[in-house]
Amino acid sequence: YLAIVHPLKPRMNYQTASFLIALVWMVSILIAIPSAYFTTETTLVIVKNQEKIFCGQIWPVDQQLYYKSYFLFVFGLEFVGPVITMTLCYARISQELWFKAVPGFQTEQIRKRLRCRRKTVLLLMGILTAYVLCWAPFYGFTIVRDFFPTVVVKEKHYLTAFYVVECIAMSNSMINTICFVTVKNNTMKYFKKMLLLHWRPSHYGSKSSADLDLKASGVPATEEVDCIRLK
Repeated sequence: YLAIVHPLKPRMNYQTASFLIALVWMVSILIAIPSAYFTTETTLVIVKNQEKIFCGQIWPVDQQLYYKSYFLFVFGLEFVGPVITMTLCYARISQELWFKAVPGFQTEQIRKRLRCRRKTVLLLMGILTAYVLCWAPFYGFTIVRDFFPTVVVKEKHYLTAFYVVECIAMSNSMINTICFVTVKNNTMKYFKKMLLLHWRPSHYGSKSSADLDLKASGVPATEEVDCIRLK
């Protein structure tokens, strides 16, 4: 966001960056302590003569108010807050990249820069959509389970549904990686080039890697750098 929307503002120094990284880790650890402390293994009776082992947060009955407060705090900090922040930042970035005209005549190089910009916008929208679609079912299921327990307590496949929405939520990290690998900086193109080089006869290996990069990318070096810088 800072690099694209405010490119002329000075970057944060090493000390500030180190402090923010340490702060993020410390806050994350502190938030996770209650969850780790109350997580235990228990046996649930789903139907008659059928028991299943469940590992999750088991809070004492007299602390249910604390649990609900803690969950709502985590829900706001880890889902609502990030969604609102990403939406506002990505909307501003999209405005800069999609609608702001590139100065100069509409040469082929300018058109490539515009396509590169719009690809970045689509990537950001895809990341935000994937985040919402992956985590919304998990938090929605948890809210129904904890605040309206009578709705799910009699369901036969309650645990199966929980593990399914949990797997979907955790898959968000994998989806983000796939998005960046397949879209950003022509990674897939270079990966295919590496495979081709691996199976190509050895007499082709005398060419320099710089020549192979230029032939594989099909984009001028200055354009490739600009594309990476925008992202």
